[in-house]
Amino acid sequence: MPSVNEWLTFSEWGSKWGGLSSVTLLGQPIIIVNSAAAMEQLDSRGSVFSARPRLPMAGELVGYDQTLVLVPSGPRFRVFRKHFAKLIGTRGVVSQFIPLVEDEARRFLKRLLLKPGADRISAHVRKLTGAIILRITYGIEVEEEEDPFVTLIEKANDNFNAATVPGAFLVDVFPAMLYIPEFLAPFKRTARVWAQATKAMVEAPYLHVRSQMATGTAPVSFVSSLLESEKALSEEDVRDIKCTASSLYGGGADTTAASLYAFFLAMVLFPDVQRKAQAEIDAVVGGTRLPVHSDHEKLPYVAAVVTELLRWHAVLPLGVAHAATEDSLVDGYTIPKGATIVANLWNMLNDPETYPSPSTFDPTRHLTHPPQRDPRRTCFGFGRRVCPGQELAEVSLFTSVAMTLAAFDIARVAGPLPVHEYTQGTMSHPKPFHCLLKPREHAVALISAEV
Repeated sequence: MPSVNEWLTFSEWGSKWGGLSSVTLLGQPIIIVNSAAAMEQLDSRGSVFSARPRLPMAGELVGYDQTLVLVPSGPRFRVFRKHFAKLIGTRGVVSQFIPLVEDEARRFLKRLLLKPGADRISAHVRKLTGAIILRITYGIEVEEEEDPFVTLIEKANDNFNAATVPGAFLVDVFPAMLYIPEFLAPFKRTARVWAQATKAMVEAPYLHVRSQMATGTAPVSFVSSLLESEKALSEEDVRDIKCTASSLYGGGADTTAASLYAFFLAMVLFPDVQRKAQAEIDAVVGGTRLPVHSDHEKLPYVAAVVTELLRWHAVLPLGVAHAATEDSLVDGYTIPKGATIVANLWNMLNDPETYPSPSTFDPTRHLTHPPQRDPRRTCFGFGRRVCPGQELAEVSLFTSVAMTLAAFDIARVAGPLPVHEYTQGTMSHPKPFHCLLKPREHAVALISAEV
C-alpha cells in the first residue's frame, strides 16, 4: 500500500485494471473505486455501502466515532443527519445564513487588506471559514488575533487527517492491539494526546454557550436554540447536540478553507480566468459596491469558477472510507461483506475522458451545453454519507470568491510559478505557495465602507 499521494498510485491501478481494484491488507479486503460509474452503483445502494469500517485509532482511541464522520450507521447517525438537515440541509434553510456569510467575507477582505502577506493568506482563510461555522453553530464571533476556538478546530482536524489515512496505524488492521499496554504501544500515547484535542473541540465551545445562556447573553445559534428546552432533553439528547455541533464545527471549516486557499493558487496559475471573472463582476457591480450572493444568477462565470475549483483541487482525494454491510455485485465483481471501500475521488475529478486537460483550471467546461459531469456529484461523497453541508459550502465559496475578485488582483511573485501540490492526509490543502495581493481601484474605500 502506498503511504504518500495514495490517490496517484490508485489512479495507476485504475489505468491497469479498470474502475474497481481489490487489494488485501493483512487479510482485510480493500476495494479501490476509480470510476464515477462504479461509484454511482455504490451510491444507488446506499444502505449497503454507507457504513464506516472500524477505525480503532480515529474512532475508539481518538474519539471521532462520536461525531458524524465516523459514527456507525444506526439511530444516532439518523439523529445527526436530522439535525444537519434542519440547520443547513437545503438551499432554502441555508439562505438564512447568507447575511452572516457576507458579513464574515467582508471582514476577511479587511484582513487581506491590512495583512496581505502570502504567509498570512492561509491563516485568513482558516479564520474566515472557522468564523462562519462558529457563528452558525455556537453564536461565537472570532477574535481578530489568534482565536482559541479556531485553534481548537485546526488541532483536531490535523489529528483527524492523520488518524484516518487507510493503513496508517496497525491497530486499524489488528484491533486486538487495543489491549496492549501503553508503554508497549507508542500509538496509544499519540492517541491519548489527540483524544484530549477531540474532547476540547466537543466541550469547550458547548460550555461557552452554556455559560452565556446562564447570564442571558447567548446569541441565537444551533446549540442555544436546541438547549432552550433543556429540561425536556435526556442525557443522550444533550450528548447528540454536542457531537452534532462539533461535527459541523470540525468538518465544515477545514474543507472549505482548503478550497478557498486553492482558489488563490488557481488565480496565480491561470490569470486569464481571473481577468474574465473580474470583468463579469465589474459589469454587474460597476465598482460601486462589493458583489453579494444575490448576484449569483448574474455571475455565471464566477459560479463556474467555484464549480471548477471543487473539481481542480480535490479536498478529500480519497473521501473517507466506507464499508460493505453485505455481499454485493458491482460491475460484475462481488464486493464481500466487511470490505473497506475507498473512492478515489481525485481520479474521478481528473479523468481526461470526462474533463479534458484536467490539470488546466477551465471554468468554461461547466458552461457548455450539455455541461460536462457536475463535479459536485463526486467531490461531496456518495450514499447516505454524502456531505450534508454542501449547500453552505457553496454559498461560502461563491461569496468569498466573488468579493475577493472584486477587491484584489492576485498575482505571481518573481521567480518560478508555484506548483499545484497536495498536502498529505484525509483532508488535503494545497502546499504553501507565494503570491501578491494588490487592491483594485476603489477596493480600499469599498472594504472600509462595507465593513
